[in-house]
Amino acid sequence: MGSFFIDTRSGQVATKRQLIAAGLCSPIDDPQLPWHPIRGDIDASTLWYSVLRKQERGIWLGTVAFRRGDHHLLLLRQGWEEIDIEEIAAFGPEAGAEGDGERAEIARSPFDD
Repeated sequence: MGSFFIDTRSGQVATKRQLIAAGLCSPIDDPQLPWHPIRGDIDASTLWYSVLRKQERGIWLGTVAFRRGDHHLLLLRQGWEEIDIEEIAAFGPEAGAEGDGERAEIARSPFDD
């Protein structure tokens, strides 16, 4: 899947590919504020990892955690919200591997309902 970014004003999460397709960044550069990178494994897949967000002091924070692990459960108890894969996929223009307008595939987890 790759890298995720969060809009610190709205809490919207998108992938780098989606932001490229939307014209918000280039393949080389990261997007400008209010988009902020969500730190995590460079090859984090939504198959194994959850993308979570929480609003603190008026801005949205994002993180990635291994699904159903101790850290994931701790974050949920602390008020972090797990973001549905469909919400991430619905952002902006449809983006393929190179931002070419093809629909991006987001892996479903065996834990998804």
